[in-house]
Amino acid sequence: MKNLYCILALLLLSTQFSQARIREVGAGREFSRLQAAASGAQPGDTILIREGVYSGGDFVSNLQGMAEAWITIRAADGESVIFRGNSQAFHLSDPAYVRIKGLVFEGQTGNGVNIDDAATFETPAHHIIFENCEWRSMNATGNNDELKMSGVDTFTVRNCRFLNGSPGGSMIDMVGCHEGTFEDNYFENGGSNCIQAKGGTKNITIQRNFFKNGGARALNIGGSTGLQFFRDDNPTYEAAQIRVYANVFEGSMTPIAFVGAVNCEVVNNTIIRPERWAIRILQETTESGFLSCGNNTFRNNIVVFGNTGQPAINIGPNTAPETFTFSNNLWFNPDNTSWSGPNTPVSELSRILNQDPQFAGTNYLLKETSPAIGKGFTMSEPKTDFFKKPFSANRSIGAIEAETISGIANNDIQVEFLKISPNPAHDELSLFVRTNSDVIILDISGRKMWSGKVENIQLQIAAWPAGVYFVQSGEIVKAFLKQ
Repeated sequence: MKNLYCILALLLLSTQFSQARIREVGAGREFSRLQAAASGAQPGDTILIREGVYSGGDFVSNLQGMAEAWITIRAADGESVIFRGNSQAFHLSDPAYVRIKGLVFEGQTGNGVNIDDAATFETPAHHIIFENCEWRSMNATGNNDELKMSGVDTFTVRNCRFLNGSPGGSMIDMVGCHEGTFEDNYFENGGSNCIQAKGGTKNITIQRNFFKNGGARALNIGGSTGLQFFRDDNPTYEAAQIRVYANVFEGSMTPIAFVGAVNCEVVNNTIIRPERWAIRILQETTESGFLSCGNNTFRNNIVVFGNTGQPAINIGPNTAPETFTFSNNLWFNPDNTSWSGPNTPVSELSRILNQDPQFAGTNYLLKETSPAIGKGFTMSEPKTDFFKKPFSANRSIGAIEAETISGIANNDIQVEFLKISPNPAHDELSLFVRTNSDVIILDISGRKMWSGKVENIQLQIAAWPAGVYFVQSGEIVKAFLKQ
């Protein structure tokens, strides 16, 4: 009898999922706002938003799909969907199994998008995916975030673009979030931070992202959180097990800040000319029972550090810098070839000091004569570099593995040297390719839209018709959507 009940339950679920609906939002459609479409959405449904500018301000509670039937909120193919203005574009409270694709958010005065657990700390929001979305200029100057997440577990943010954050806020702010991944995103002109992980945030991977002028602390690994906001009955850290892999940082006052963070690692990144410090080691939460910022690792990174008037590393009180690990980093000061090196709080094994990393162009590929080639500490992670190329067995230092050392037994692995951001694109497209590569962009009918020999470039495509385009560099072909 028990087996019969199980079979009947499965049949009921199968029938329910087979009746998944498309709930259209837009002028003249079934629903005029996201909130109305979401209120009756069931597992497996798609909320399809048609072209238009929406005022935002929607609040959606308990939007929950299932592991076998996610709910999708997405822009219609080839159509531009913009949430403009209001305090926030939308607020999802206690969602689960929700995928959000292809939307644009701009001009909010509070937070661009807010995802939280409805303050029910024991039941977090979970299984959330953002992909191919874009956050533009916030209409705020205070502690306002483009993407705010509180109590969110098991999530991914990929292939998104974050621009012009609030001067006092973060592009992405996490409070008490766990098991998340940020990958292949583009960040430019951050305010306080591009990504902040605090309030007991744990087990987060930040990989293959590009950070340009990321603000005061491009990555704030930790922070300062009121005890009542921690998603933990007995908090002892702001951030733990944050993994920062194969990213490129250009500018920002400080690319990497460890702030009340423990057991975090920053490995195989390329850091170019921070404005003041390359690293900060700080402790802002000092309540009883909190661990001092320590047991963190900085390894296999290239740091190009100019004469900023500051030491490379800023170490604050109440920290445990003596517990940090530094090894196999290349430090280069092009403004001072006699630079004595960074003020690491512990001795650094296998340091390479004041040798030019010899970039082969503005995309930070390494020339064949680079001293960074094959000099990295052997690690199991990250497995792939900024371009998703597998690291060699004798890995290089920096975010991009050298082409001259393969160390790859499987010759069928495809090496990618083409990144497109954002996708979908609107007015501007960023391409990251091999040094001095021939690139051609075709529309869906095969008509050439653009070609050139580039390293990385930003193209103005506002005048291009909406639709699908193909980018070819060598043998690699990728598609992107122009909205």
